[in-house]
Amino acid sequence: MESESESEFNRHGNMKTASGDQTLQGILHDIKSSKTPAVINYGASWCRVCSQILPAFHRLSNSFPKFKFVYADIDECPETTQHIRYTPTFHFYRDGEKVDEMFGAGEERLHDRLWLHS
Repeated sequence: MESESESEFNRHGNMKTASGDQTLQGILHDIKSSKTPAVINYGASWCRVCSQILPAFHRLSNSFPKFKFVYADIDECPETTQHIRYTPTFHFYRDGEKVDEMFGAGEERLHDRLWLHS
């Protein structure tokens, strides 16, 4: 039987959704220990720009299969996302370390950053 996080992962292709602080902390731990390149999209349900970039984020997860894609709603993960001051914020990880961050939306900008870090 699949765990909840595995079924989330499979349902969204290459994208996981952090459903709370504990889930996000587990995902961050996995990113740091697995050394897999990853991008985390910090957003909020009330953020119009976040809602606009989410479909593109999902499409890009299919274009960059080597990356882990994670969406974290700052209201659902308040403890883990205290450092986020702007939505959407994207954090890029390589070899377990945060190597870049991007503020705001823009599918082309996001694609270029992913390409740069792949």
